[in-house]
Amino acid sequence: MKKVLVLCTGNSCRSQIADGYLRHFASDKAEIYSAGVETHGVNPKAIATMKEDGIDISQHTSNNIDEYTGIDFDFVITVCDNAKERCPFFPTKAKKFHHNFPDPAKAQGTEEEISAQFRQVREMIKSYSKQFVDDNL
Repeated sequence: MKKVLVLCTGNSCRSQIADGYLRHFASDKAEIYSAGVETHGVNPKAIATMKEDGIDISQHTSNNIDEYTGIDFDFVITVCDNAKERCPFFPTKAKKFHHNFPDPAKAQGTEEEISAQFRQVREMIKSYSKQFVDDNL
């Protein structure tokens, strides 16, 4: 079974959303992990936004990349430029992918405008995740 790591800065929004969709689309084809170069906790708005689309990430935890040093990943996907720049070297054959998604946690405006930005990023990550699974798993 393939092992996929999704890496972001704080493992709170983008990587958690990608984790949820990759698990959904990959089903039993891969083991999905997510981590951050820091840990900020899972963002409640990310949980709520995913729930709207029928994906439950409420039991996810925010993990640090150091927790996974012993795992031989097949794929590492960075979902923000900061994580790509700070991503530690993995002594592995992992194929690396990168897509810089906007950070919905930095959204500003009314509650509805912030929610709309979370949904917009969710849809981008959903599309990317489906394409990744179709192309690589």
